[in-house]
Amino acid sequence: MPNRLAHETSPYLLQHADNPVDWWPWSGEAFEEARRRGVPVHLSVGYSSCHWCHVLAKESFQDEVTAAFMNEHFVNIKVDREERPDVDAVYMEAVQAATGQGGWPMTVFLTPDAEPFYFGTYFPPAPRQGMPSFRQVLQGVSQAWDERRDEVTEVAGKIVRDLAGREISYGDARTPGEEELAQALLGLTREYDPQRGGFGGAPKFPPSMVLEFLLRHHARTGAEGALQMAQDTCERMARGGMYDQLGGGFARYSVDRDWVVPHFEKMLYDNALLCRVYAHLWRATGSELARRVALETADFMVRELRTTEGGFASALDADSDDGTGKHVEGAYYVWTPEQLREVLGEQDAELAAQVFGVTEEGTFEEGASVLQLPVRDGVFDAEKVASIRERLLAARSGRPAPGRDDKVVAAWNGLAIAALAETGAYFDRPDLVEAAVAGADLLVRLHLDEQARLTRTSKDGHAGANAGVLEDYADVAEGFLALASVTGEGVWLEFAGFLLDHVLVRFTDPESGALYDTAADAERLIRRPQDPTDNAAPSGWTAAANALLSYAAHTGSAPHRAAAERALGVVKALGPRVPRFIGWGLAAAEAVLDGPREVAIVGPALDDEGTRTLHRTALLGTAPGAVVAVGVAGSEEFPLLADRPLVGGEPAAYVCRNFTCDAPTTEPDRLNTVLSG
Repeated sequence: MPNRLAHETSPYLLQHADNPVDWWPWSGEAFEEARRRGVPVHLSVGYSSCHWCHVLAKESFQDEVTAAFMNEHFVNIKVDREERPDVDAVYMEAVQAATGQGGWPMTVFLTPDAEPFYFGTYFPPAPRQGMPSFRQVLQGVSQAWDERRDEVTEVAGKIVRDLAGREISYGDARTPGEEELAQALLGLTREYDPQRGGFGGAPKFPPSMVLEFLLRHHARTGAEGALQMAQDTCERMARGGMYDQLGGGFARYSVDRDWVVPHFEKMLYDNALLCRVYAHLWRATGSELARRVALETADFMVRELRTTEGGFASALDADSDDGTGKHVEGAYYVWTPEQLREVLGEQDAELAAQVFGVTEEGTFEEGASVLQLPVRDGVFDAEKVASIRERLLAARSGRPAPGRDDKVVAAWNGLAIAALAETGAYFDRPDLVEAAVAGADLLVRLHLDEQARLTRTSKDGHAGANAGVLEDYADVAEGFLALASVTGEGVWLEFAGFLLDHVLVRFTDPESGALYDTAADAERLIRRPQDPTDNAAPSGWTAAANALLSYAAHTGSAPHRAAAERALGVVKALGPRVPRFIGWGLAAAEAVLDGPREVAIVGPALDDEGTRTLHRTALLGTAPGAVVAVGVAGSEEFPLLADRPLVGGEPAAYVCRNFTCDAPTTEPDRLNTVLSG
């Protein structure tokens, strides 16, 4: 019999709807039930493309005996961390504080008052490598609850008090200056891997937000080292197994230091962020590799993640059917020499193995290789390689495809909108800009209510029940601001303003200017989550600062500018100490130091050739965080267009920063010089 998850919108929760476990979604009723029965709560948190979440489900949640024990002794709650990042953040902080590590699946046992007292991640079905079995954990927790309940509740209360004492020391309310940004760069240089690109050891994650900082820092200061780190890291990632050499798009991370073997799930946020990074790298250097990767990644998002309603799905799974009915990680993507021969014939298979680094012993499991583009001596016939790619891609599309998590997450769609809008504008691909507009339309239609409050997720055209968190407001505003600059449609600036007003009123501490991840009127958890550091995507805190800054540059709004600067005080404190984990904040700080510049393009008509040339030149300027408004002379579409006439009847560009304006210019070359850092 299906449990209570059958009517949820989350694909992850729906995957558990037929478990023999009597699951509850996160709700007040579930805790009420635990109080009524006098039992603890077992909270299980995961997400749909998480490999070990699937393993735990198969081994334990689908096992009738284990499920019967769980149902008798616990109220069992299942949470999709992508739908409820607030619940995930609060309990993950407790797990990390107690065990020194965290991850998913996350397993937490709570009192009926939602206070945590025992933690873990994945537990195997039988004891191994010093880990107890999941059944042993359940029995131990249940026994402790029955026999030592006072002790358990005392421990839970102490954990909650300790968490409350972990408030962020906010630093001061001033933005980082030259000195802090130079220290951050030095810190990154120390952690940089000069042989392989990237930072730190294995596993290696794509450092998207740090790369944006490095590109902006180079644009502002000319620091060659910053550009070199960004360029080399981007090249190594794009040549490695983390990048899909046939279909475009990036996997979540590399399990090794050399970018060879990825964790195979493909997430919308990674691809949106990296698409934008490679587009910005091309803008700075003209790199052909960066251009190709930006476009292939944009095409991947539109082709494989776009939903029927025009939004973008969250993820593609790591696992898929290997052709024998068995779900195996990476099965869709890897190749053996024999499989190459089957598709390509002897001669072309040999060339393909050389080009893509496929070996007899394999770079992955069971003799299979992840396709890479290792740097080789000698020149390959480009047309021949293109034909090989096409044939392999066609053959691969006949394999059982990985599952897709179809839910639309507001924040990640905001990141995708920004990436597609800019990539489309840079490379003259109006179809990508149209895809960005369609995604933005869906968010306005389905995720925004009359008060411009955001719903975090939707699926199949139905809005979910969960309120948007800070990253949703910030990243959607970021997407709308990028769309405003690219399309010349002021309505996107207006929508961004509505969202950022919520940030000022509902997410900001009026005393300190610090930001919270949840709104003041959101559901009360054991603590109000607050994290200024980046994770796989930018922190809501620094993403909000960046969007507030852009909005202030567009509108001249002093409250938005002041809020951005106060929020960036945390970057002043953390940037020099942990630059790898606050890259988006460092990038925003670069924009503050540069102005950011405000560019107004006016012409006789939007489709006028001269107007379009100036507009494109403005968008291709590398000055950190510059904002662009384009419109017809006399238009009220954007505040920056006010009192900006044509110059001698010609389209003109006006550039201002820090309350000072250059003389208007009608020459694209002059504009390019002014906006090149």
